Amino acid sequence: MDINAIARKFTDFYYQTFDTERHGLALLYKDESMLTWEGQQILGVNAIIQKLTSLPFGKVQHQVSTVDAQPSVPNTANLIVSVTGFLLVDDDSNPIRYSQAFHLVSSDGGYYVYNDIFRLNYG
Repeated sequence: MDINAIARKFTDFYYQTFDTERHGLALLYKDESMLTWEGQQILGVNAIIQKLTSLPFGKVQHQVSTVDAQPSVPNTANLIVSVTGFLLVDDDSNPIRYSQAFHLVSSDGGYYVYNDIFRLNYG
């Protein structure tokens, strides 16, 4: 298992889906999943998708700068994925830095997001 390839494939899919059809991200979360969005903790797939689809912008484009991955638990196929990059929101030409960390848990031959932590990085 090449965890870096898995991490890259996951992040490509995640951000392409986020940028085009946020409802589609429901496939990646489960009822026990938790999202922390700018300090707000949200539990469960329905609440997470409600949060992501109600964000106050119409268009968004993620530009990924880095993707780092590590195994999270010995003898399992779980991963920690850390992402940094820039967001372009609506028609604004000033990108905003962000960081996001995912804990991916193997399930049914694939992975789901158990933990997701997102922060904008101003400064």
